[in-house]
Amino acid sequence: MGKQKEGKTNVMRLLDRAGIPYEHMSYEVDEKDLSGSHAASLLGVDHRTLFKTLLLLGDRSGYLVCVIPVDEELDLKKTAKISGNKKVEMVPVKELLPLTGYLRGGCSPIGMKKLFPSYIHRSAEALPRIGVSAGQRGEQIFLSPKSLAAYIHAEFSDLIEAESSEGE
Repeated sequence: MGKQKEGKTNVMRLLDRAGIPYEHMSYEVDEKDLSGSHAASLLGVDHRTLFKTLLLLGDRSGYLVCVIPVDEELDLKKTAKISGNKKVEMVPVKELLPLTGYLRGGCSPIGMKKLFPSYIHRSAEALPRIGVSAGQRGEQIFLSPKSLAAYIHAEFSDLIEAESSEGE
């Protein structure tokens, strides 16, 4: 216990190979709360800069990846339209590992088994850096959103539900 992890995740090795700079941060995983919001709080970073990776299935395009801020909800109708589908749905958690190579709470848009069509929420475009999973629970990397988009061939798009005008 207390030892510093010296190994790199596959995501970090891929970024090193591509010459893409990043910063690595770790946090203690709480199996009861694998949410990105919890991770952002543990890391002490602005929640708007930490993004979660979601895998969806479109009725026309097949699988696709969406990368959105951790506190936001994906708008399925907007995502379907942007991705050329009539309908999209979240992939069940049990299918995540076989399709991507990643577990829930450690899914990265980088280094999936296949390169799926990918979309990053447009709020990332204005940020100097964003955080995404480094491919393992408790491991995050922070990098330029433009570098991430170029590497995974992603488009910046409006993917999240509009803020409600009503109080919650």
